[in-house]
Amino acid sequence: MALMRTEDGLEPGSKILTHLKTRGPQTAFQIARKLGVTAMAVRQQLYRLNDQGLVEFVDERRKVGRPARIWKLSAEASEHFPDNHRELTAGIIDAARTVFGDQGLDQLLSERTRCQLEAYRTRVPSNLSLERRVAALTALRSAQGYMAEWSRARDGSLQLVENHCPICVAAGKCPSICNEELSLFKKVLGADAIVERSEHILQGARRCAYRIIRHA
Repeated sequence: MALMRTEDGLEPGSKILTHLKTRGPQTAFQIARKLGVTAMAVRQQLYRLNDQGLVEFVDERRKVGRPARIWKLSAEASEHFPDNHRELTAGIIDAARTVFGDQGLDQLLSERTRCQLEAYRTRVPSNLSLERRVAALTALRSAQGYMAEWSRARDGSLQLVENHCPICVAAGKCPSICNEELSLFKKVLGADAIVERSEHILQGARRCAYRIIRHA
C-alpha cells in the first residue's frame, strides 16, 4: 500500500519507522507529539505499516484506564535500513574462515581495525576535548549508516548510541567484529577515555550503546 508523501517529500511511514528505530517502542501519542502531527494521523500510518508487516504492537496494562498500545518495529523492518551488502559480507567471512581459520580471520579483522583507526584519526583529532571527540566520532558513524547519537548523562558521563547496525549479519557470523569496534572506539577517543559497551544488539538489545567517562 502506497504511503502519502508530505511537502518535504518524505513518507510519513518512513518518518515513523525512523522514529521507532531511534527511540524504541512508543505509543501513537508519543510519536505524534514528536513529529508534530495528530495522534489519529499516526495511528492510520501505524496500522498501514502493521498491515505491511513492518511494525507490531503490544497492549500494556496500566494501573488506571485502558491499556496503552505500544508500537515497535518488526524484524522485517530492518530491511528498510542500510545493510552494507550483508549477504556478500557474510559470504566473505565464511570463506575467510574456511581458508585461513579462526586465527587468520582474527588477523584480518585486526588489520581492518588498523586501517579504520588511521582513517578515523583524521576525522577525530586527539587535541579536541573528550566531548568534541565523541561528537566527531558520532558524526562519522552516522555517515556510515549507524544512526548514531550522543548525549551527556546526569552523572557527567557521555553516551554514544548506535540505533542501527549495518553490519549486523556479519557481526552475527563473527562476534569478534564487535570486539574490534569497541577496541577501535577506545583507541580513537584516546587514553584519557574509558569506554564501556552498555547495550548490545547481538545480546538482544534494540541498539548498541557505549558509556564514556574521563579517565581519573
